[in-house]
Amino acid sequence: MPRVRAVFVSDVHLGTRACQAERLLEFLREYESDYLYLLGDIIDFWSMNRSIQWSASHNTVVQKVLRRARHGVKVIFIPGNHDEALREYAGVAFGDIRVEREWVHVTASGERYWLIHGDEYDQVTRHHRWVAILGDVAYNALVRLNHVLSRMRRLLRVPGYWSLAGYAKQKVKRALSFIFDFEDAVAHATVQKGLDGVICGHIHWPADRMVGSVRYLNCGDWVDSCCGVIEHMDGRLEIIRWGLGVSEREAMHGVDSLPAHVSASGSAADPAMPGPLPRLQPVSRESMGESERTPTVADGR
Repeated sequence: MPRVRAVFVSDVHLGTRACQAERLLEFLREYESDYLYLLGDIIDFWSMNRSIQWSASHNTVVQKVLRRARHGVKVIFIPGNHDEALREYAGVAFGDIRVEREWVHVTASGERYWLIHGDEYDQVTRHHRWVAILGDVAYNALVRLNHVLSRMRRLLRVPGYWSLAGYAKQKVKRALSFIFDFEDAVAHATVQKGLDGVICGHIHWPADRMVGSVRYLNCGDWVDSCCGVIEHMDGRLEIIRWGLGVSEREAMHGVDSLPAHVSASGSAADPAMPGPLPRLQPVSRESMGESERTPTVADGR
């Protein structure tokens, strides 16, 4: 079992039939970490208002997160739009789990990454909520159909994992345009905050790419793509595509991972404790040291 420095997951959607909790549990068992970041839509209150699909594996996911927090893993939960009711508790620690609106994670190589869910930069979610809810219903139906197709592929012994939702996104030009607009908006906001990169979720589209000077990573989701981001002990960030088979993951190992960066002096920076991002103020590396301090909670947009 490889030990990594940090694990980032988003868009689990516990409480829905589409949630692939068993795969998430496999992923979490594979990667022990010092930090665990939950970047929103972990529990799907939107769907649970219509119907609740809460299985034993969903309980196990919650229990595993609680157990890791009790055993010293630093767990930060950043609610998304599907669990936005929990945003009013930003700055509050529930036992060993801390709730925040946003956070800054400093990698072992000294780079500062802004952690958000990302719905603030989705114009549909912000200004046309009813359209977002309607789209959520349609997407869930698409994912359920994808599960049926996946079972058929397994019965026919067709290797690999194929995503109907991902295929639809690739073929629909407007969906791709929405994804690129979202990525550009998030990257622009990251530049304004003076940070090196951003790790988010929300759009269910795993990605690791440079947008200008900003490294943009999206965790994907655990209803369709089954992806998460890990930070290795040397500071390298990598997308793990758990939806693929073991051999396929090994073949792709390193494809989504950029090398750990060094400081301006040319030497690797010392690891630093992650910290919250003050609103409209750049975060200095010194302000995110190991000292225990009361953080400034960023206001929501």
